[in-house]
Amino acid sequence: MSLDRAAREKLVRALAESVIQHADELTSLDQAIGDGDHGLNMKRGFEAVLATLPGLADKSLPEMLKAIGMTLVMKVGGASGPLVGTFFMELGKALPEQSIRADLVAATAKAIDAVKARGRSEAGQKTLLDVLVPVQVVLAGGGDAKAIAAEAAQAADRTTPMLAIRGRASFLGERSIGHMDPGSRSASLLIGAAVKVLEFEASS
Repeated sequence: MSLDRAAREKLVRALAESVIQHADELTSLDQAIGDGDHGLNMKRGFEAVLATLPGLADKSLPEMLKAIGMTLVMKVGGASGPLVGTFFMELGKALPEQSIRADLVAATAKAIDAVKARGRSEAGQKTLLDVLVPVQVVLAGGGDAKAIAAEAAQAADRTTPMLAIRGRASFLGERSIGHMDPGSRSASLLIGAAVKVLEFEASS
């Protein structure tokens, strides 16, 4: 999975635009069960990422991912910045410059473990892990881009009936049930944008 400079820039732009274009939706979701700032915070973070182009795309893929993560940690407020930023940083740390799909599977697993540790959370608690974990399973199982994007969207949908156990939404108790987790939605948008650029093919 070697990306040339043009592909790296395309990936950055796709990730950023997926969040920026859905900022109002993310804000609306967060207004229901959180502080109402998720969309604005994520938009600010990815606008900052875009501002580092074209230099950002000059970096190798692992270094680029780490730089994205650092920017998000610094620019995105609330819980989302540290969690999403940690995912990108740890993914970059674990991914070799010349990587194959198996490397991405392993690196994604390490990045998810880092998010679990940072947020002291697990899948099933109505957080972005409820998208990251099942998507990683599909990735590891050889799913193509369409299957991965579909699982990301469906996994975000599956957070709607969940009871929030972590994050601001957990303060609402049972009132958190019936609302999609905004962090899961933004994770699904990012994954959908990424796999569209990377064009994963099915593998056995």
